[in-house]
Amino acid sequence: MLILTCPCCGVTSEETEFHAGGEAHLTRFGPESSDAEFEGYLFMRENPKGVHFERWRHVYGCGKWFHAARCTTTLEIFGTYTAQTTEPPQEIRDIIARKRPGWSWRAFS
Repeated sequence: MLILTCPCCGVTSEETEFHAGGEAHLTRFGPESSDAEFEGYLFMRENPKGVHFERWRHVYGCGKWFHAARCTTTLEIFGTYTAQTTEPPQEIRDIIARKRPGWSWRAFS
């Protein structure tokens, strides 16, 4: 069971209070995009073994979206941050780098 903290309202609870919304930090393409760009946005997702950045919504709380950094193999939560953030905060990247030597945000951006 995942235990998440909503960065918007501060509530810490089990994952059943939240709803997963897929991969975070995607480049969204609008009407002017090519068919290939739009297809990639809709269907092509990372499914990494290890560190992953996801969107979550606090469904049974404040209702707001936020991002979470977690490990898909251990289910460890490294931290959460608001959805308006365009990349993971430095403190979360530092936590991941300490726990996963050799990991780099550059590999994801």
